[in-house]
Amino acid sequence: MAASSSSQVISLYRMLLRESKKFPSYNYRMYALRRVRDAFRDNQNVSDPKAVEGLIKEGQQTLAVIQRQAAIGKMYGSQKVVVEQ
Repeated sequence: MAASSSSQVISLYRMLLRESKKFPSYNYRMYALRRVRDAFRDNQNVSDPKAVEGLIKEGQQTLAVIQRQAAIGKMYGSQKVVVEQ
């Protein structure tokens, strides 16, 4: 993996984690964080440049989905669960 690709992957990972933490619902927030971490852990040994580029594109699409869903979630209030209090 090239240096620019590596920094791009790390940047994408941080953005996905940051956006996942913006879900107002505890359950959605924890699910999104777990999925992001698991996806990156499962693909950490991918070294084929084309595969890496495909995974980066998929990650960027996922980031857009998370951003939209977090924004929609903020529009509708919900009660906090016991774990959050």
